[in-house]
Amino acid sequence: MARPQTDIEAGRQELLDICEELVRKRGGVDLSMTELAAAAGMSPANLYRFFESKDALMEAAAGRWFAPKIAIMEEVVAADLPVRDKMYQFFARRFVWMRDEYRAEPEFFKSYLELGDEHFEVVRGYVDLGDHYLSQIVAEAMGEGYLPDLSIDDAVSLINQMVQPYCNPEALLYLDHKLSEGKLARIIDTIFIGLGRSFDTKSGPGQPHIKIVS
Repeated sequence: MARPQTDIEAGRQELLDICEELVRKRGGVDLSMTELAAAAGMSPANLYRFFESKDALMEAAAGRWFAPKIAIMEEVVAADLPVRDKMYQFFARRFVWMRDEYRAEPEFFKSYLELGDEHFEVVRGYVDLGDHYLSQIVAEAMGEGYLPDLSIDDAVSLINQMVQPYCNPEALLYLDHKLSEGKLARIIDTIFIGLGRSFDTKSGPGQPHIKIVS
C-alpha cells in the first residue's frame, strides 16, 4: 500500500532536517544519498521513496533555503510602498536575513554555500526568480519616470551589479562588517537619482560622460 501523501511530505521534511544536520557537521561537499540514508537509519531504497534522485533532494533543500527570501520578495513586490522604498526593502530585507543567518552559524552558512556551488543549476532558477521580481519593481519605477533611456533588462543588470555585495551571500564571508543598511540606502538613492540619465549634454542619451577604456 502506498504511503499517504501527508506521510510522504512529513518524511521529506524529516529527511531535510537530517540533511541540514549532516551539512552542519561535515560540510556540504559530496553529500551522498547513501550517507543520508545511513544517518536517517533507513536503506537507500527506502530513501528513494521520498526523493527519487539526489537532484530531487537538492531541489528540496534549495527550496527550503530560499523560501524566506521568496516570501520577502513577494511581500515587497505586492506592498503599497513608494517605488524607491520598495526597491530598498527588496534588497535590504533579504540582506538582513542572510546576515543574521551567517552571524548565527558562520560555518553552517559556508557549508550551504558549498552545497549551492556544487549544484548551481538548481540555484540558478532562484537567481532568475529574483530578477523576475526585480524587473517588476523596475517597470514600476520606469512608469514614474525613473531610469530613463534604459530597457528593463539593462536596468536589472546594472542594478544587480551595483547592489551585488548585498544580494550575494558569499560577499558576507569577507565583507560582513563593511556592509550596512545605511550604505545600501545610499546606493538605492543613487540608482534613482542618476541611473540611466546623461550628465554630459555632448553625450548621447544614457551614455556615460567618462571615456570607456578597452
